[in-house]
Amino acid sequence: MAKKKEKEKEKTDAGRRGAAPGRTDKKTKAPAGKTGTAAPEIRDRSRKVRIIPLGGLGEIGKNMTLFETDRDMVIIDCGVGFPDEDLLGIDLVIPDFSYLREHGDKLRGVVLTHGHEDHIGGIPYLLKEFNVPVYGTALTIGIIEAKLREHKLPFRPRLTTVRAGDRVQLGEFEAEFIHVNHSIADACAIALSTPAGIIVHSGDFKLDVSPIEGPMMDLVRFGELGRKGVKLLMCESTNSERPGFTPSEKSVGGVLENVFSLYPEKRIVVATFSSNVHRVMQIIGVSVRHGRRVAITGRSMQTVISAAIELGYMKPPADSIIDVADVKKYAPGQVTLITTGSQGEPMSGLYRMAFSDHAQVSLGASDVVVFSSSAIPGNEKLIGRIINELTRNGIKVIYDSNFSGIHASGHACSEEIKLLIQLCRPDFYMPVHGEYRHLGANRELALFTGIPADRIVTADIGSVVELGRRSAVITGTVPAGRTLIDGLGVGDVGKAVLRDRKALAEEGMVIIFASVDLGARLVLNPPEVITKGFIYTPESEGLIKEVQEIVSCELGDAVVSRRKADLETVRERVRRAVSKMLVQRTGRNPMVIPFIADL
Repeated sequence: MAKKKEKEKEKTDAGRRGAAPGRTDKKTKAPAGKTGTAAPEIRDRSRKVRIIPLGGLGEIGKNMTLFETDRDMVIIDCGVGFPDEDLLGIDLVIPDFSYLREHGDKLRGVVLTHGHEDHIGGIPYLLKEFNVPVYGTALTIGIIEAKLREHKLPFRPRLTTVRAGDRVQLGEFEAEFIHVNHSIADACAIALSTPAGIIVHSGDFKLDVSPIEGPMMDLVRFGELGRKGVKLLMCESTNSERPGFTPSEKSVGGVLENVFSLYPEKRIVVATFSSNVHRVMQIIGVSVRHGRRVAITGRSMQTVISAAIELGYMKPPADSIIDVADVKKYAPGQVTLITTGSQGEPMSGLYRMAFSDHAQVSLGASDVVVFSSSAIPGNEKLIGRIINELTRNGIKVIYDSNFSGIHASGHACSEEIKLLIQLCRPDFYMPVHGEYRHLGANRELALFTGIPADRIVTADIGSVVELGRRSAVITGTVPAGRTLIDGLGVGDVGKAVLRDRKALAEEGMVIIFASVDLGARLVLNPPEVITKGFIYTPESEGLIKEVQEIVSCELGDAVVSRRKADLETVRERVRRAVSKMLVQRTGRNPMVIPFIADL
């Protein structure tokens, strides 16, 4: 009797979703079984699922999580991180794919929550190694398509557009997309049906009861899943330390109106996240109401806005957008500039404007610069540098510290996280997406809602979380970390290269040129010494002469030695002798590079 009621309940729950149990929704463009073995109608709930985060824990960005059984594997998100000040010369950071290379034959597909770089930026690098299907909503796929045009894959990638409410079968897994609000359109949470039960991955979300466009997040569906039974809830942690609710995106519109009213005669330059389509829509709308034309600058900003317009997410009035090259044709009060650089990125549009390196825009006293954004942890110094430079040049700068409400976060605060927990009522809970302090604060929220401490999993990247019928425990680790992107190079910059770059940046270098004839036991020419980033040579002639004398002495000893020296030994003797003398004389340890030829 109990089994009969359970089957009837499963049919009822499936009916609410508009599809039979174990099948893909008809409107999904990827039919059941397309990317792997179709899931059985009745799942063996005693089987375990391994959850392996390869990024996004203990850090901001680089979000990527694997879900694995003995037969199949699915990925949710594959993002990039941005280099900190120790990663000299590095452009991007992506997850380590080592574990995938060993088990990639089981990979059935990649499911994306939304189109932010920290969730999709690693997709081109993943596809270069694994030709697997990728599923995402329209704007997410549109942004990826634009990115892939630059990477030029040797095959046509399998990109499939889905909508909120759609479900995709991926071997033993079934992924359902659930609409949430975020600072980019088309964001979704993922409900992953697995042999161990339902796993809900929140993605990035907020509860916005008055969104700019579309409905608020689908609380009803989360409640339905909670009644059906959620085995594990993986919830983002970015704003878990903040009390209350995140303000609505619509609230920023009124603040922008105030800014434009305060400075009607000045050109307004707004820096914001390139992917925040709703924010850009509001900026364009306010500009048009104040009789201004809008110019877009910054490569990523232009890419996202072009995709949003093409897909119908943005419909700016005719002639409201002008080319950035034409801004000089208008009076300052007739133009708004929307630019990248809200995080102080050195190559961004705002950075180049601030330091007078932009080809088409020069800033001055007739401009007001607005940071409609908040600082991603770690970027505070970069942002402060731009603000200081703009202020030094007499430019008015508006940012969250001096103008309340100029930005609204896209991430859930404490009350929204607690609401999601209560809706899903999970058996187990796992904080994701954030530094350790964010994960810790999220854990405290889960405890506050009544989840027992032994049912909360706090993992790290590379942890293997084994989810079973009655347990969720860390059982081991896999290779994980970061792969560095330097220009066209992927992973070819290691610790040794970074150590050398750091030494060069902090101490400089000393280069020594000399020639010997080891066969004839002769030093052929006096050594030549060149320094870079170490000392100013014209003012340090005495030190340079000391270096030359030490080199000459070491070369002389080496070539007249009873035992014939090889060239590598000679170079190492010179390097050590010069390094020791420079440390003693200057207290600094530059990189010493001897070029010694045997002629």
